[in-house]
This record gives sequence, C-alpha cells and structure tokens, in this order.
Amino acid sequence: MESRILIMRFSAMGDVAMTLPVIYSLAACYPQSQITVLTRKAFVPLFVHPPQNLNVKGVDLALYKGIVGINKLYDELKLGAFTHVADLHGVIRTSVLSVRFALAGVKVATIDKGRLQKMQLTKKRNKVLKPLKSSFERYRQVFSDLGFDVKLDFTSVFEGDETLNLPKALGGLKKSEASKWIGIAPFAKHQGKVYPLTEIEKLIEYYTNKKNCTLFIFGGQQDTIQVSKWTQQYPQAVSMIGVGTLEDEMNVMAQLDVIFTMDSANMHIASLAGTRVVSFWGATHHYAGFLGWNQKHDDIIAADIACRPCSVFGDVKCYRGDYKCLHEIKSESIIQKMDKLIFG
Repeated sequence: MESRILIMRFSAMGDVAMTLPVIYSLAACYPQSQITVLTRKAFVPLFVHPPQNLNVKGVDLALYKGIVGINKLYDELKLGAFTHVADLHGVIRTSVLSVRFALAGVKVATIDKGRLQKMQLTKKRNKVLKPLKSSFERYRQVFSDLGFDVKLDFTSVFEGDETLNLPKALGGLKKSEASKWIGIAPFAKHQGKVYPLTEIEKLIEYYTNKKNCTLFIFGGQQDTIQVSKWTQQYPQAVSMIGVGTLEDEMNVMAQLDVIFTMDSANMHIASLAGTRVVSFWGATHHYAGFLGWNQKHDDIIAADIACRPCSVFGDVKCYRGDYKCLHEIKSESIIQKMDKLIFG
C-alpha cells in the first residue's frame, strides 16, 4: 500500500524553513510515498524546487477559526486519504486535527518540543545550560515514530541547479571572480534578537568602502524606511526589499560569500540556500536547538553573560533593563570574523 503522508506546520516562518531539510530528505528516502505539507499560504514559497513526490498546500487560517473551522479543515483534508500524519507543530489546532485522524484509524505522531528542558535553559537562576536536541532532530523523530527512518541528507534547495538567475530589478548585476558578495539581514521579530542598528551601520559603512565588495541588505516591507536611509547614505549597498520573490532572494543568498544575520527567519532561509552564515544571538541561545541547517558553531557571535538565554524566542522583556546581550558585542569583532571567512 502506498504511503500518503500529511505533514502539519503552520508557523513561524523560521520554524517552517527548518522543516525543509527533513522533509526533502524524507521525500528522497521514500520516493514511492506521496507527501503533502500543510502550512500557511505565506510560507509556500519557502519550498523551492520541491521533490516530485511533495505537494505543499497553503491555507488561510482565518477561514478555519475555532473548533468549527478546524473540523471544516479536517473534512477537507480527509479527502486526501492519508495513511500517516506528522504533527510538526504541536499546537491546539494541529492536536485536534491529529485526534480526528487518529480516531479515523490514521497513524499519527507529534513533535516533542522539549518544553521542560527549554524552561530549564532559560530560567533566571540555576540555568541548565546544555545543548538540547535540534529542531531538525525533533522533526526527524516524528517521522521515525511513524516508521520512516530518515537519513538527513540536504545541501541546498538549489542543489543540481546551475542556473542561479538574479532578479531583473538588480539591473543585470553580475558577480565576477574577483568580487566578494556579502549579505546583512539585521532584523528580527523580537527586540531581544536584534543587534543595535548603530553597530549594523558600521558594518555597512565598512563593506561598502571595501574594494571589490558588493553588500546586500535583506529585510521585510516593514524595514523599508530604515534600509532606504542606509542605501541613500551608502549608495554602494543594494537593498533586497521588494526586488523579487522569495526564490529570487534565495538565489542571491546562494551566491553570497557570507551573510550576517540575527537568530531569525533569514538565518534559516540563507541556510536553505547553502550559504555560510555568521549569526548573532542576543537573548536567545543556539543550545535551544534553532541554529540554521549545516551552520557552524564557530560562526556564532554572542555575549558570554550569565543571564543568557532568558528566552527561547527573544520575546521576553530584558529583566536587567539594558539588553546587555545586544550591546556587549562590538562591530569590530564581527568584521574580524567575517573578513576571515571572506578573505582568508
């Protein structure tokens, strides 16, 4: 009997991005299985060059509110005749859907988020500061619980694709053998993750004045005003906001020599493009298991202070009141790290 696998993960963008190396590996290990990923419509573009046996279904969750909406969604999904359901989210909505499928005789497995261990990692006093399972391993375990032994074998969504075309909005910009392309993604959803913009500007000034270097700045529409100020002051910098699709951005990322990011969705998107990432961690910590795919611990930049981490997601207000974790690191040390990677 052919396996038909439903995978559920609705948010956040970075967490959905982290499913790709596992799901693409699953699809490669089990080419005879039909796989459907259920996620938010906005995150469908993350699944660049999906395997032939993978279908991504994007939904507008506003149309499926409350228990009535969840039951409506279940009625639509059951038409897929799924044999296995992988809940990679573990929230009320996916739990209710999982129960409905289980009652119908479908084999179901749900992610173990390790909430207790993460609480111990982030508590104010007597932290248990040790590495936890990565999200990739937690996702892989769900498929193992369903009977699918997944060998994680993923390099890039562009693997085997020799045509990395740049967005037309970049005006025919091309990378020469002598040039170095550098990315900066200085924004994140929560304040506890964001490196001070005054220090970011020092990075922008340094690399836009560097010979044979092209600097790309990544962000969302909400960051347009700040990025426009930088590109006006430093015309050599290239804004990636609104220049094309998410795949276009990833095309550019794939051609960078290195990118500097926060602990953010852009860290994970760059990882999917196979790009070397220097990542900055403020209130959060890579021990929680959210370091980007194939990224190196040596490329992490973080302050060694006792109160870190105070949060898994960076959404907790600094109890010190000064966000020392964000201000302790100076731009010179980041430049030194990046220069070593770029120029050797």
